[in-house]
Amino acid sequence: MQEIAIRLVLAAAPRLRHGLRDRQGSLQTGWLNEDMAHLEPLEDRLVVLIGGAGFLGTLVAQELLKRGARVRIADRHPEKAFRLKPLANLGQIQFTRCSVTHAASMEAAISGAYAVVYLVGTFGAGQAALQADGAGLAARVAAEQGVENFAYVSAIGADPTSQSGYASTKGQGEEQVRAAFPRASILRPSVLFGEDDNFINLFAGVIRTFPIVPVFAPEAKLQPLWVEDAANAVVNAVAEPERHGGKVFEIAGPEVLTMMELHRQIARAQARERLLVPVPDGLAGIFAALPGTPLGSDQLSLLRKGSVASGELPGCKQLGIVPRPLELFLDRWMTRYRKYGRFTETAETA
Repeated sequence: MQEIAIRLVLAAAPRLRHGLRDRQGSLQTGWLNEDMAHLEPLEDRLVVLIGGAGFLGTLVAQELLKRGARVRIADRHPEKAFRLKPLANLGQIQFTRCSVTHAASMEAAISGAYAVVYLVGTFGAGQAALQADGAGLAARVAAEQGVENFAYVSAIGADPTSQSGYASTKGQGEEQVRAAFPRASILRPSVLFGEDDNFINLFAGVIRTFPIVPVFAPEAKLQPLWVEDAANAVVNAVAEPERHGGKVFEIAGPEVLTMMELHRQIARAQARERLLVPVPDGLAGIFAALPGTPLGSDQLSLLRKGSVASGELPGCKQLGIVPRPLELFLDRWMTRYRKYGRFTETAETA
């Protein structure tokens, strides 16, 4: 009976499972051994997330915490990730302010790390400093300090020769990382979606507000990837450097959608009839060049090229991920954009 009780506690409380592992080692059989084997690679090891307070970084941190890793969020604004504190055990998560353009700051942030993940990305100013040179500096510091593994989050379409500032600096970042840390894992995600993203929600807000909706690059193809699937892919790459080190991965969702199809799905999930109007390239370029526009010239350039995995590189499958489609989440997420929220137009009220 005592053994059964202990098994029930271990099944219900994963964190207790880590604490009791050594003292109850004789009881770890079957499913428990398999689970612990899965968690073992990162347990009690320090993983530093540079740019870890952002959209993807906070979810990478959550997955690392689940697997028993110690996490250090190194960011210009680490306080943005303070909401992660309740998810961690005492001493399991650290926060440090970090500048990726200063060597001393990077050295302090990376000190004592088992692995480093570079997640910094921007569509604003300073792309070369943040996405290329900052990544190279982090990789050099990691190599000098004897870090076991390094992962760089790039983007599908990354190319040093690209006309897009975002894509070219991501490509330059890849080159600098490989030069400094040859066994680094490089992950190129497609466009990421999540309940609080700045992509789906941008279009959702327009569709909610206007009866006639302009669609930029209507034939451009995207392969949207759920942000939690992306986070799991990053952690899996970090957990097994002997399998995934030195490789480039293109990680994308299970379906390819055009921009027009994406707008239709969003409108349908909002239960709204909208006239979707393709915007000619010339007019789209003028709009993107206007100050304060939500879709800048660089973003429009990337959008036109699309974001679809080439099929020539390893991807989600090789990282143990079965990606989930946008449609699986969209209806629930769009409730806040519907006229009656969770209710139908004909719903009666008391």
